Amino acid sequence: MIYLDAAATSAVRREVLEAMWPYLTGDFGNPSSHHTVGESAARALAAARASVAAWLGCRASEVTFTSGGTEADNLAVKGIALANPRGRHIVTTPIEHEAVLESVDYLVRHHGFTVTFVPVGTDGLVSPGDFAAALRPDTTLASVMLANNEVGTVQPIAELAALAHAHGIPFHTDAVQAAGWLDLDVHALGVDALSVSGHKIGAPKGIGALYVRGRIPIEPVLHGGGQERGRRSGTENVAGAVALATAAGLAGESRQRNAAAASAARDGFVAAVLSEVPDARLTGHPSARLPGTASFVFPGTNGEAVLLELERRGIVSSSGSACAAGSEDASHVLLALGFDEDVARTAVRFSWGAEVDADALASVAPAVGEAVRTVAALGR
Repeated sequence: MIYLDAAATSAVRREVLEAMWPYLTGDFGNPSSHHTVGESAARALAAARASVAAWLGCRASEVTFTSGGTEADNLAVKGIALANPRGRHIVTTPIEHEAVLESVDYLVRHHGFTVTFVPVGTDGLVSPGDFAAALRPDTTLASVMLANNEVGTVQPIAELAALAHAHGIPFHTDAVQAAGWLDLDVHALGVDALSVSGHKIGAPKGIGALYVRGRIPIEPVLHGGGQERGRRSGTENVAGAVALATAAGLAGESRQRNAAAASAARDGFVAAVLSEVPDARLTGHPSARLPGTASFVFPGTNGEAVLLELERRGIVSSSGSACAAGSEDASHVLLALGFDEDVARTAVRFSWGAEVDADALASVAPAVGEAVRTVAALGR
C-alpha cells in the first residue's frame, strides 16, 4: 500500500511513542497535584511547552495545549474576538478549514458579529489588496490559513498580518497543514495567534497547541479549573504534550531537507499525472503550495469512484478534507476557486510525508491514469 492521505493524518512516529510512553504508565500523575507523581508530570509538561515554544519561536508562556487543531482554531477565533472590545467584525476567507468557518458562524449567530470573506483567485491565493480593502475600524480579528488543507496553496501570511497590524487588528493563522513543511516562526510570520495539531506531524490524535502573543486578551472556550493559565481548563494531556514536543523537534530537524525533496517529487508527480490524464486540472497554486500535496479534478468522472479504483491498486488518497468526508456537498474550497459543482465532485487529493519518495510517486501516476480511465468508461 502507498499511503497518500497524510493531510488527513500521519502515523505516530516510533520516537514519539517511546517519548510519551512513560507518561501513560509510571509517570501518570496530574500535573496540578502537589505530590511526587504530580510534580513529575508537571516537569514533563513544562519541558514539552518549552520545546513547542522553541519550534514556534515564542515564549513558553505563549503556548496553550489543546485537544487538536479544531480546538485551537475555536479558541483563537472565538477567544480573541470575544475578548477584543474593538468591534464585532471579522475578516477571513471562504477557503478556511471548517473549524474557523464554523467558529465565525457561531459568532455571527450568537454574538451579533458580521464577517467579510475575502475572495481568492482561481489558484486559491488571497490578494493583499482585497484583504486590505476588507479591513474596517470595527474589525476585531483577521484569520487566514497559512496553507490550505485541500489544494495546498500557501498564503502570503507575513504580508497579510502586516496589513492587519497597520490597522491595529490581531491576526490568526491556521498552520495545521503547514506544520512539518514550512517555517512556523511566529515572529517571521508576524502573527498574533497560530494553531497546530500533532497528528499531522507524527504525534497521536488528540493533541494540539495554540500560540497567542504576549498580552493579547483571549476569552476561554472551556471553563473549569483554570489550567493553561486560565486559557483552557481541563486536566492537561501530559503524554500528548510530550508527543507533540517530540514530533515538533523531529520535524524541525529535517524540515528543509524533507521539503526540498518532497517539492521536487511533487512537481514530477504533477507533470506525470497531467500527462497520463490530459483533461485533468491541478487545483491550487502551481508553485506556492505545500511540498507534499497535489490535488486534481478529473472532469467526466466521480472523485469517490476514482478513489475506490485507486485503492484497488494499493493507493490510498482522498477527495479532500477528511473532516468533511461523507458529505454530499461539493468542496467549499473548490467552489470558492471557481469550479462548478459537478467538476468539484471529481476532486482527488494526494498528500504524503517524507517517507514517500519520488520513485513511489512515479509508480502512482500510471495507476491514476488507469483509475480515471476506468471510471470515465463506466460513466459512458
